[in-house]
Amino acid sequence: MTIRHILFAGALSLLAACATAPVPASQPVPPLATDTRGVPGIDSAHLDPEFWIRRQQQADRVVLDRAAIAAQNARLLQTDDSVRDVAALPATLDGTQIKTWIGNLSKRPSRTLYDVQGRPVPANAIDALIRNLALSSVPASQATRYGLVTHRADLRTFPTRLRVFSRLGDTDIDRFQESALFPGTPVVIAHESRDGKWWFVVSPRYAAWLEKDRVAEGDRQAVFDYTRKTPYLVVTGATARTVYTPEQPQVSDLQLDMGIRVPLLRDWPADQPVNGQHHFASHVIELPIRGKDGKLDFTPALLPSTADVSGDYLPLDRAHLLRQSFKFLGERYGWGHSYNARDCSGFVSEVYRSFGITLPRNTSDQAVSPAFNRIAFSESDGAEKRQQAMRDLQVGDLVYIPGHVMMVIGHDKGMPYVIHDTSGGAWRGSDGRRVEGKLNSVSVTPLSTLLFNDEQTYVDRITNIQRIRP
Repeated sequence: MTIRHILFAGALSLLAACATAPVPASQPVPPLATDTRGVPGIDSAHLDPEFWIRRQQQADRVVLDRAAIAAQNARLLQTDDSVRDVAALPATLDGTQIKTWIGNLSKRPSRTLYDVQGRPVPANAIDALIRNLALSSVPASQATRYGLVTHRADLRTFPTRLRVFSRLGDTDIDRFQESALFPGTPVVIAHESRDGKWWFVVSPRYAAWLEKDRVAEGDRQAVFDYTRKTPYLVVTGATARTVYTPEQPQVSDLQLDMGIRVPLLRDWPADQPVNGQHHFASHVIELPIRGKDGKLDFTPALLPSTADVSGDYLPLDRAHLLRQSFKFLGERYGWGHSYNARDCSGFVSEVYRSFGITLPRNTSDQAVSPAFNRIAFSESDGAEKRQQAMRDLQVGDLVYIPGHVMMVIGHDKGMPYVIHDTSGGAWRGSDGRRVEGKLNSVSVTPLSTLLFNDEQTYVDRITNIQRIRP
């Protein structure tokens, strides 16, 4: 989801606006048979990753090895302005830069917004949000401060929990929700809100507001040493949760999302309990916590031995790509990582993160990143080029239309299929009329039959294909 660039434009409005371009329509696609699941072209077999794995030749052949992945991540940092090495930021931050970061994000809304009760957000409420930015208190320069995220934390457009919406009746897409950060993420703390409850932080893939109690401030070396500690575990399930413990509430039942890396305390003494519990049936990991003074500290925590984790990032092959993506199947769509879930670009980012691969946060940046093997489409590209591209798609390819990204999982009966985290989904019914599917989840669908609008399919509106492979 392109959060940053369509902050106050409704998703449907965006699609309608994009659809006015004179793009040649592809060949009409006849309606597909629908089983009792209700989505054309889908039966039970399509919802099993092993179905798609069996259709691949050499499904376990490594696509990129560790060295190639490291080189690609380095290329991303060098060539893509949407990501940054926060460890490389200067020891002193310029006040003008801080104001620019905040000003690029926290812009006064240009249209009417509605609260959860459907009431227009009054101008004085917006004025209060602008005042809470406290831009006048940004010093000319300041020492760079660092921290580690301790709990999954929402990134917000403004320093507020107020949820706002661009259309009456739509309370899923909160226009002040930007993204989320995860435990162990390093950040630079750039500014504090007027009410003292929020920090504006700069993370490797996003800069936004988050609640102070989700970050522990520490010195630079402690922060970045933590991110490099070995040995470690990588979360390879959709999520993993630490063991409940009343002794240390900060790490009790803590959600760790796919791809998170946590230090493993492999040599923890056998006779020393962890938070009141013997650890023989668990992994002992180390997590950052926030002291009463807000400062960074670390504590052991237990992760059940049954948790879906790995001792390293997974090998990047088609079998693993398919299995990883299907672990999210059916999860509710969460704009900007709301609902404790994720959106379309968050979904593909976290799948690839389990292989150690970094993607930009938003679709607008992912789609055009020079770090990957990009195939670009223009408005003048006709059906022949687009249909050939559909035939050439391979597992793991990322397909972009305005405001959305999908991951290719293979072909069946000559058609490409994708898995994607979507709030919508439309196709033609048996009578030829448009059907609004309201999938609102991580879903498997044929690509060719999805409708962008009444005249065009998703294939007609593809802007880019990114290939995470040589």
